[in-house]
Amino acid sequence: MQNPAHAEQQTAARCEVLVIGGGPGGATIAALLAERGRDVVLIEKARHPRFHIGESLLPLNLPLFERLGVAAEMASIGMPKYGAEFVSPWHDQPVTFDFANAVDKAHPYAYQVRRSEFDQILFRNAVRKGARAFEACRATAVEFHADGAAVNVRHEGGSEERWQTKFVVDASGRDTVLANQFGIKRRNPQHNSAAIFGHFSGAARVPGKAAGNITLFWFDHGWFWYIPLHDGATSVGAVCWPYYMKSRQTDPQTFFMDTIALCPALAERLREATLCSPVTATGNYSYEVKRATGRNYLLLGDAFTFIDPVFSTGVLFAMQSAFAGADTIETCLDSARDAAGALQAFDRSMRHGPKIFSWFIYRVTTPTLRNLFMNPRFFPIQEGVLSVLAGDVFRNTPMKLRLFAFKTIYYLTNLFNPRRTLRAWKKRKQILIEPSAGTTAV
Repeated sequence: MQNPAHAEQQTAARCEVLVIGGGPGGATIAALLAERGRDVVLIEKARHPRFHIGESLLPLNLPLFERLGVAAEMASIGMPKYGAEFVSPWHDQPVTFDFANAVDKAHPYAYQVRRSEFDQILFRNAVRKGARAFEACRATAVEFHADGAAVNVRHEGGSEERWQTKFVVDASGRDTVLANQFGIKRRNPQHNSAAIFGHFSGAARVPGKAAGNITLFWFDHGWFWYIPLHDGATSVGAVCWPYYMKSRQTDPQTFFMDTIALCPALAERLREATLCSPVTATGNYSYEVKRATGRNYLLLGDAFTFIDPVFSTGVLFAMQSAFAGADTIETCLDSARDAAGALQAFDRSMRHGPKIFSWFIYRVTTPTLRNLFMNPRFFPIQEGVLSVLAGDVFRNTPMKLRLFAFKTIYYLTNLFNPRRTLRAWKKRKQILIEPSAGTTAV
């Protein structure tokens, strides 16, 4: 790592591209641009390794690791994940979706990872590729001008400096640095949720090859994730509707354990387990930003939008947007004539993945979608759904017809169950207008 004191001694702090945020999106785009010979500065507010949630990856992450040259390192820290298990208290048996049954059979597994290890690998890779990286360094203000931007940063010890750069990348995640500065961030009007989570040791695991599969448990107030990690820990979290989170009258740990008790199938798997981490709660979980680009900036991953972690899309979106963003920035720096078109194309690409996933995310707790997921009779057309669950939404994999058939069955099922559909619609409408539970880290 470059010494911040050394940077302060430089007569002119300048770079071509300054990346705010050293998570998957920021580290990926910094590595890609640096290996192409660009002068890149990467700043990260914390120090690696640091805790982060979002430990479950998707199969289409793996080709990105190959392109970055970190595939072997990721394999060394990853728990193989061959599919996703769904458990419903309203159905007799769990159902497992294997990624090997997707339309494209070439990507049959992903990994579960400790994000502290995963993010550190990507960050160090950016440094190896030539990025100048600063940890414990926070962007405090960004001022744009005709030739680029000036970024004020503050280091851990309190010292400050000012970087002149041609292009700014906001990969700050849920901090949404530029969106907050511009006032263009808003709560997602189509979704409203909050989360509470922690890690357990000694949690039961499915035997054999499926031991690393992620499990989704539905319950009355939302759903749980259950993510086995390679070191023996298991990440468990509840994504709940705000009305339930606001009902808490006990300390967070007690509330979390009481919430787990509401899901007997999950409670059974945790019967011999011990909580081995603090419990963390967060609200304001779903948001969107008006635009992903400007003349000399772009937003990656969660700095642009976040809907819900139900299908483990966060890391894939961040990294995929970094690959697209690197090409966009190269165009902007090298060809002013083509810059506007490249930025518009990037903005469209940032909306593509969330649009596909959001259809499922908005409906994942409805009885109709739950029944379709839990009914093996629909597996032939669920190849398309499996492809979505695998993250195969940025290529030309032929799955549109299968997805159309699945959605058609969904709408017809709703049509023939009007009372149930009306109840679900009323509940969803009430949830959307419920005030947010706020954001609390505990």
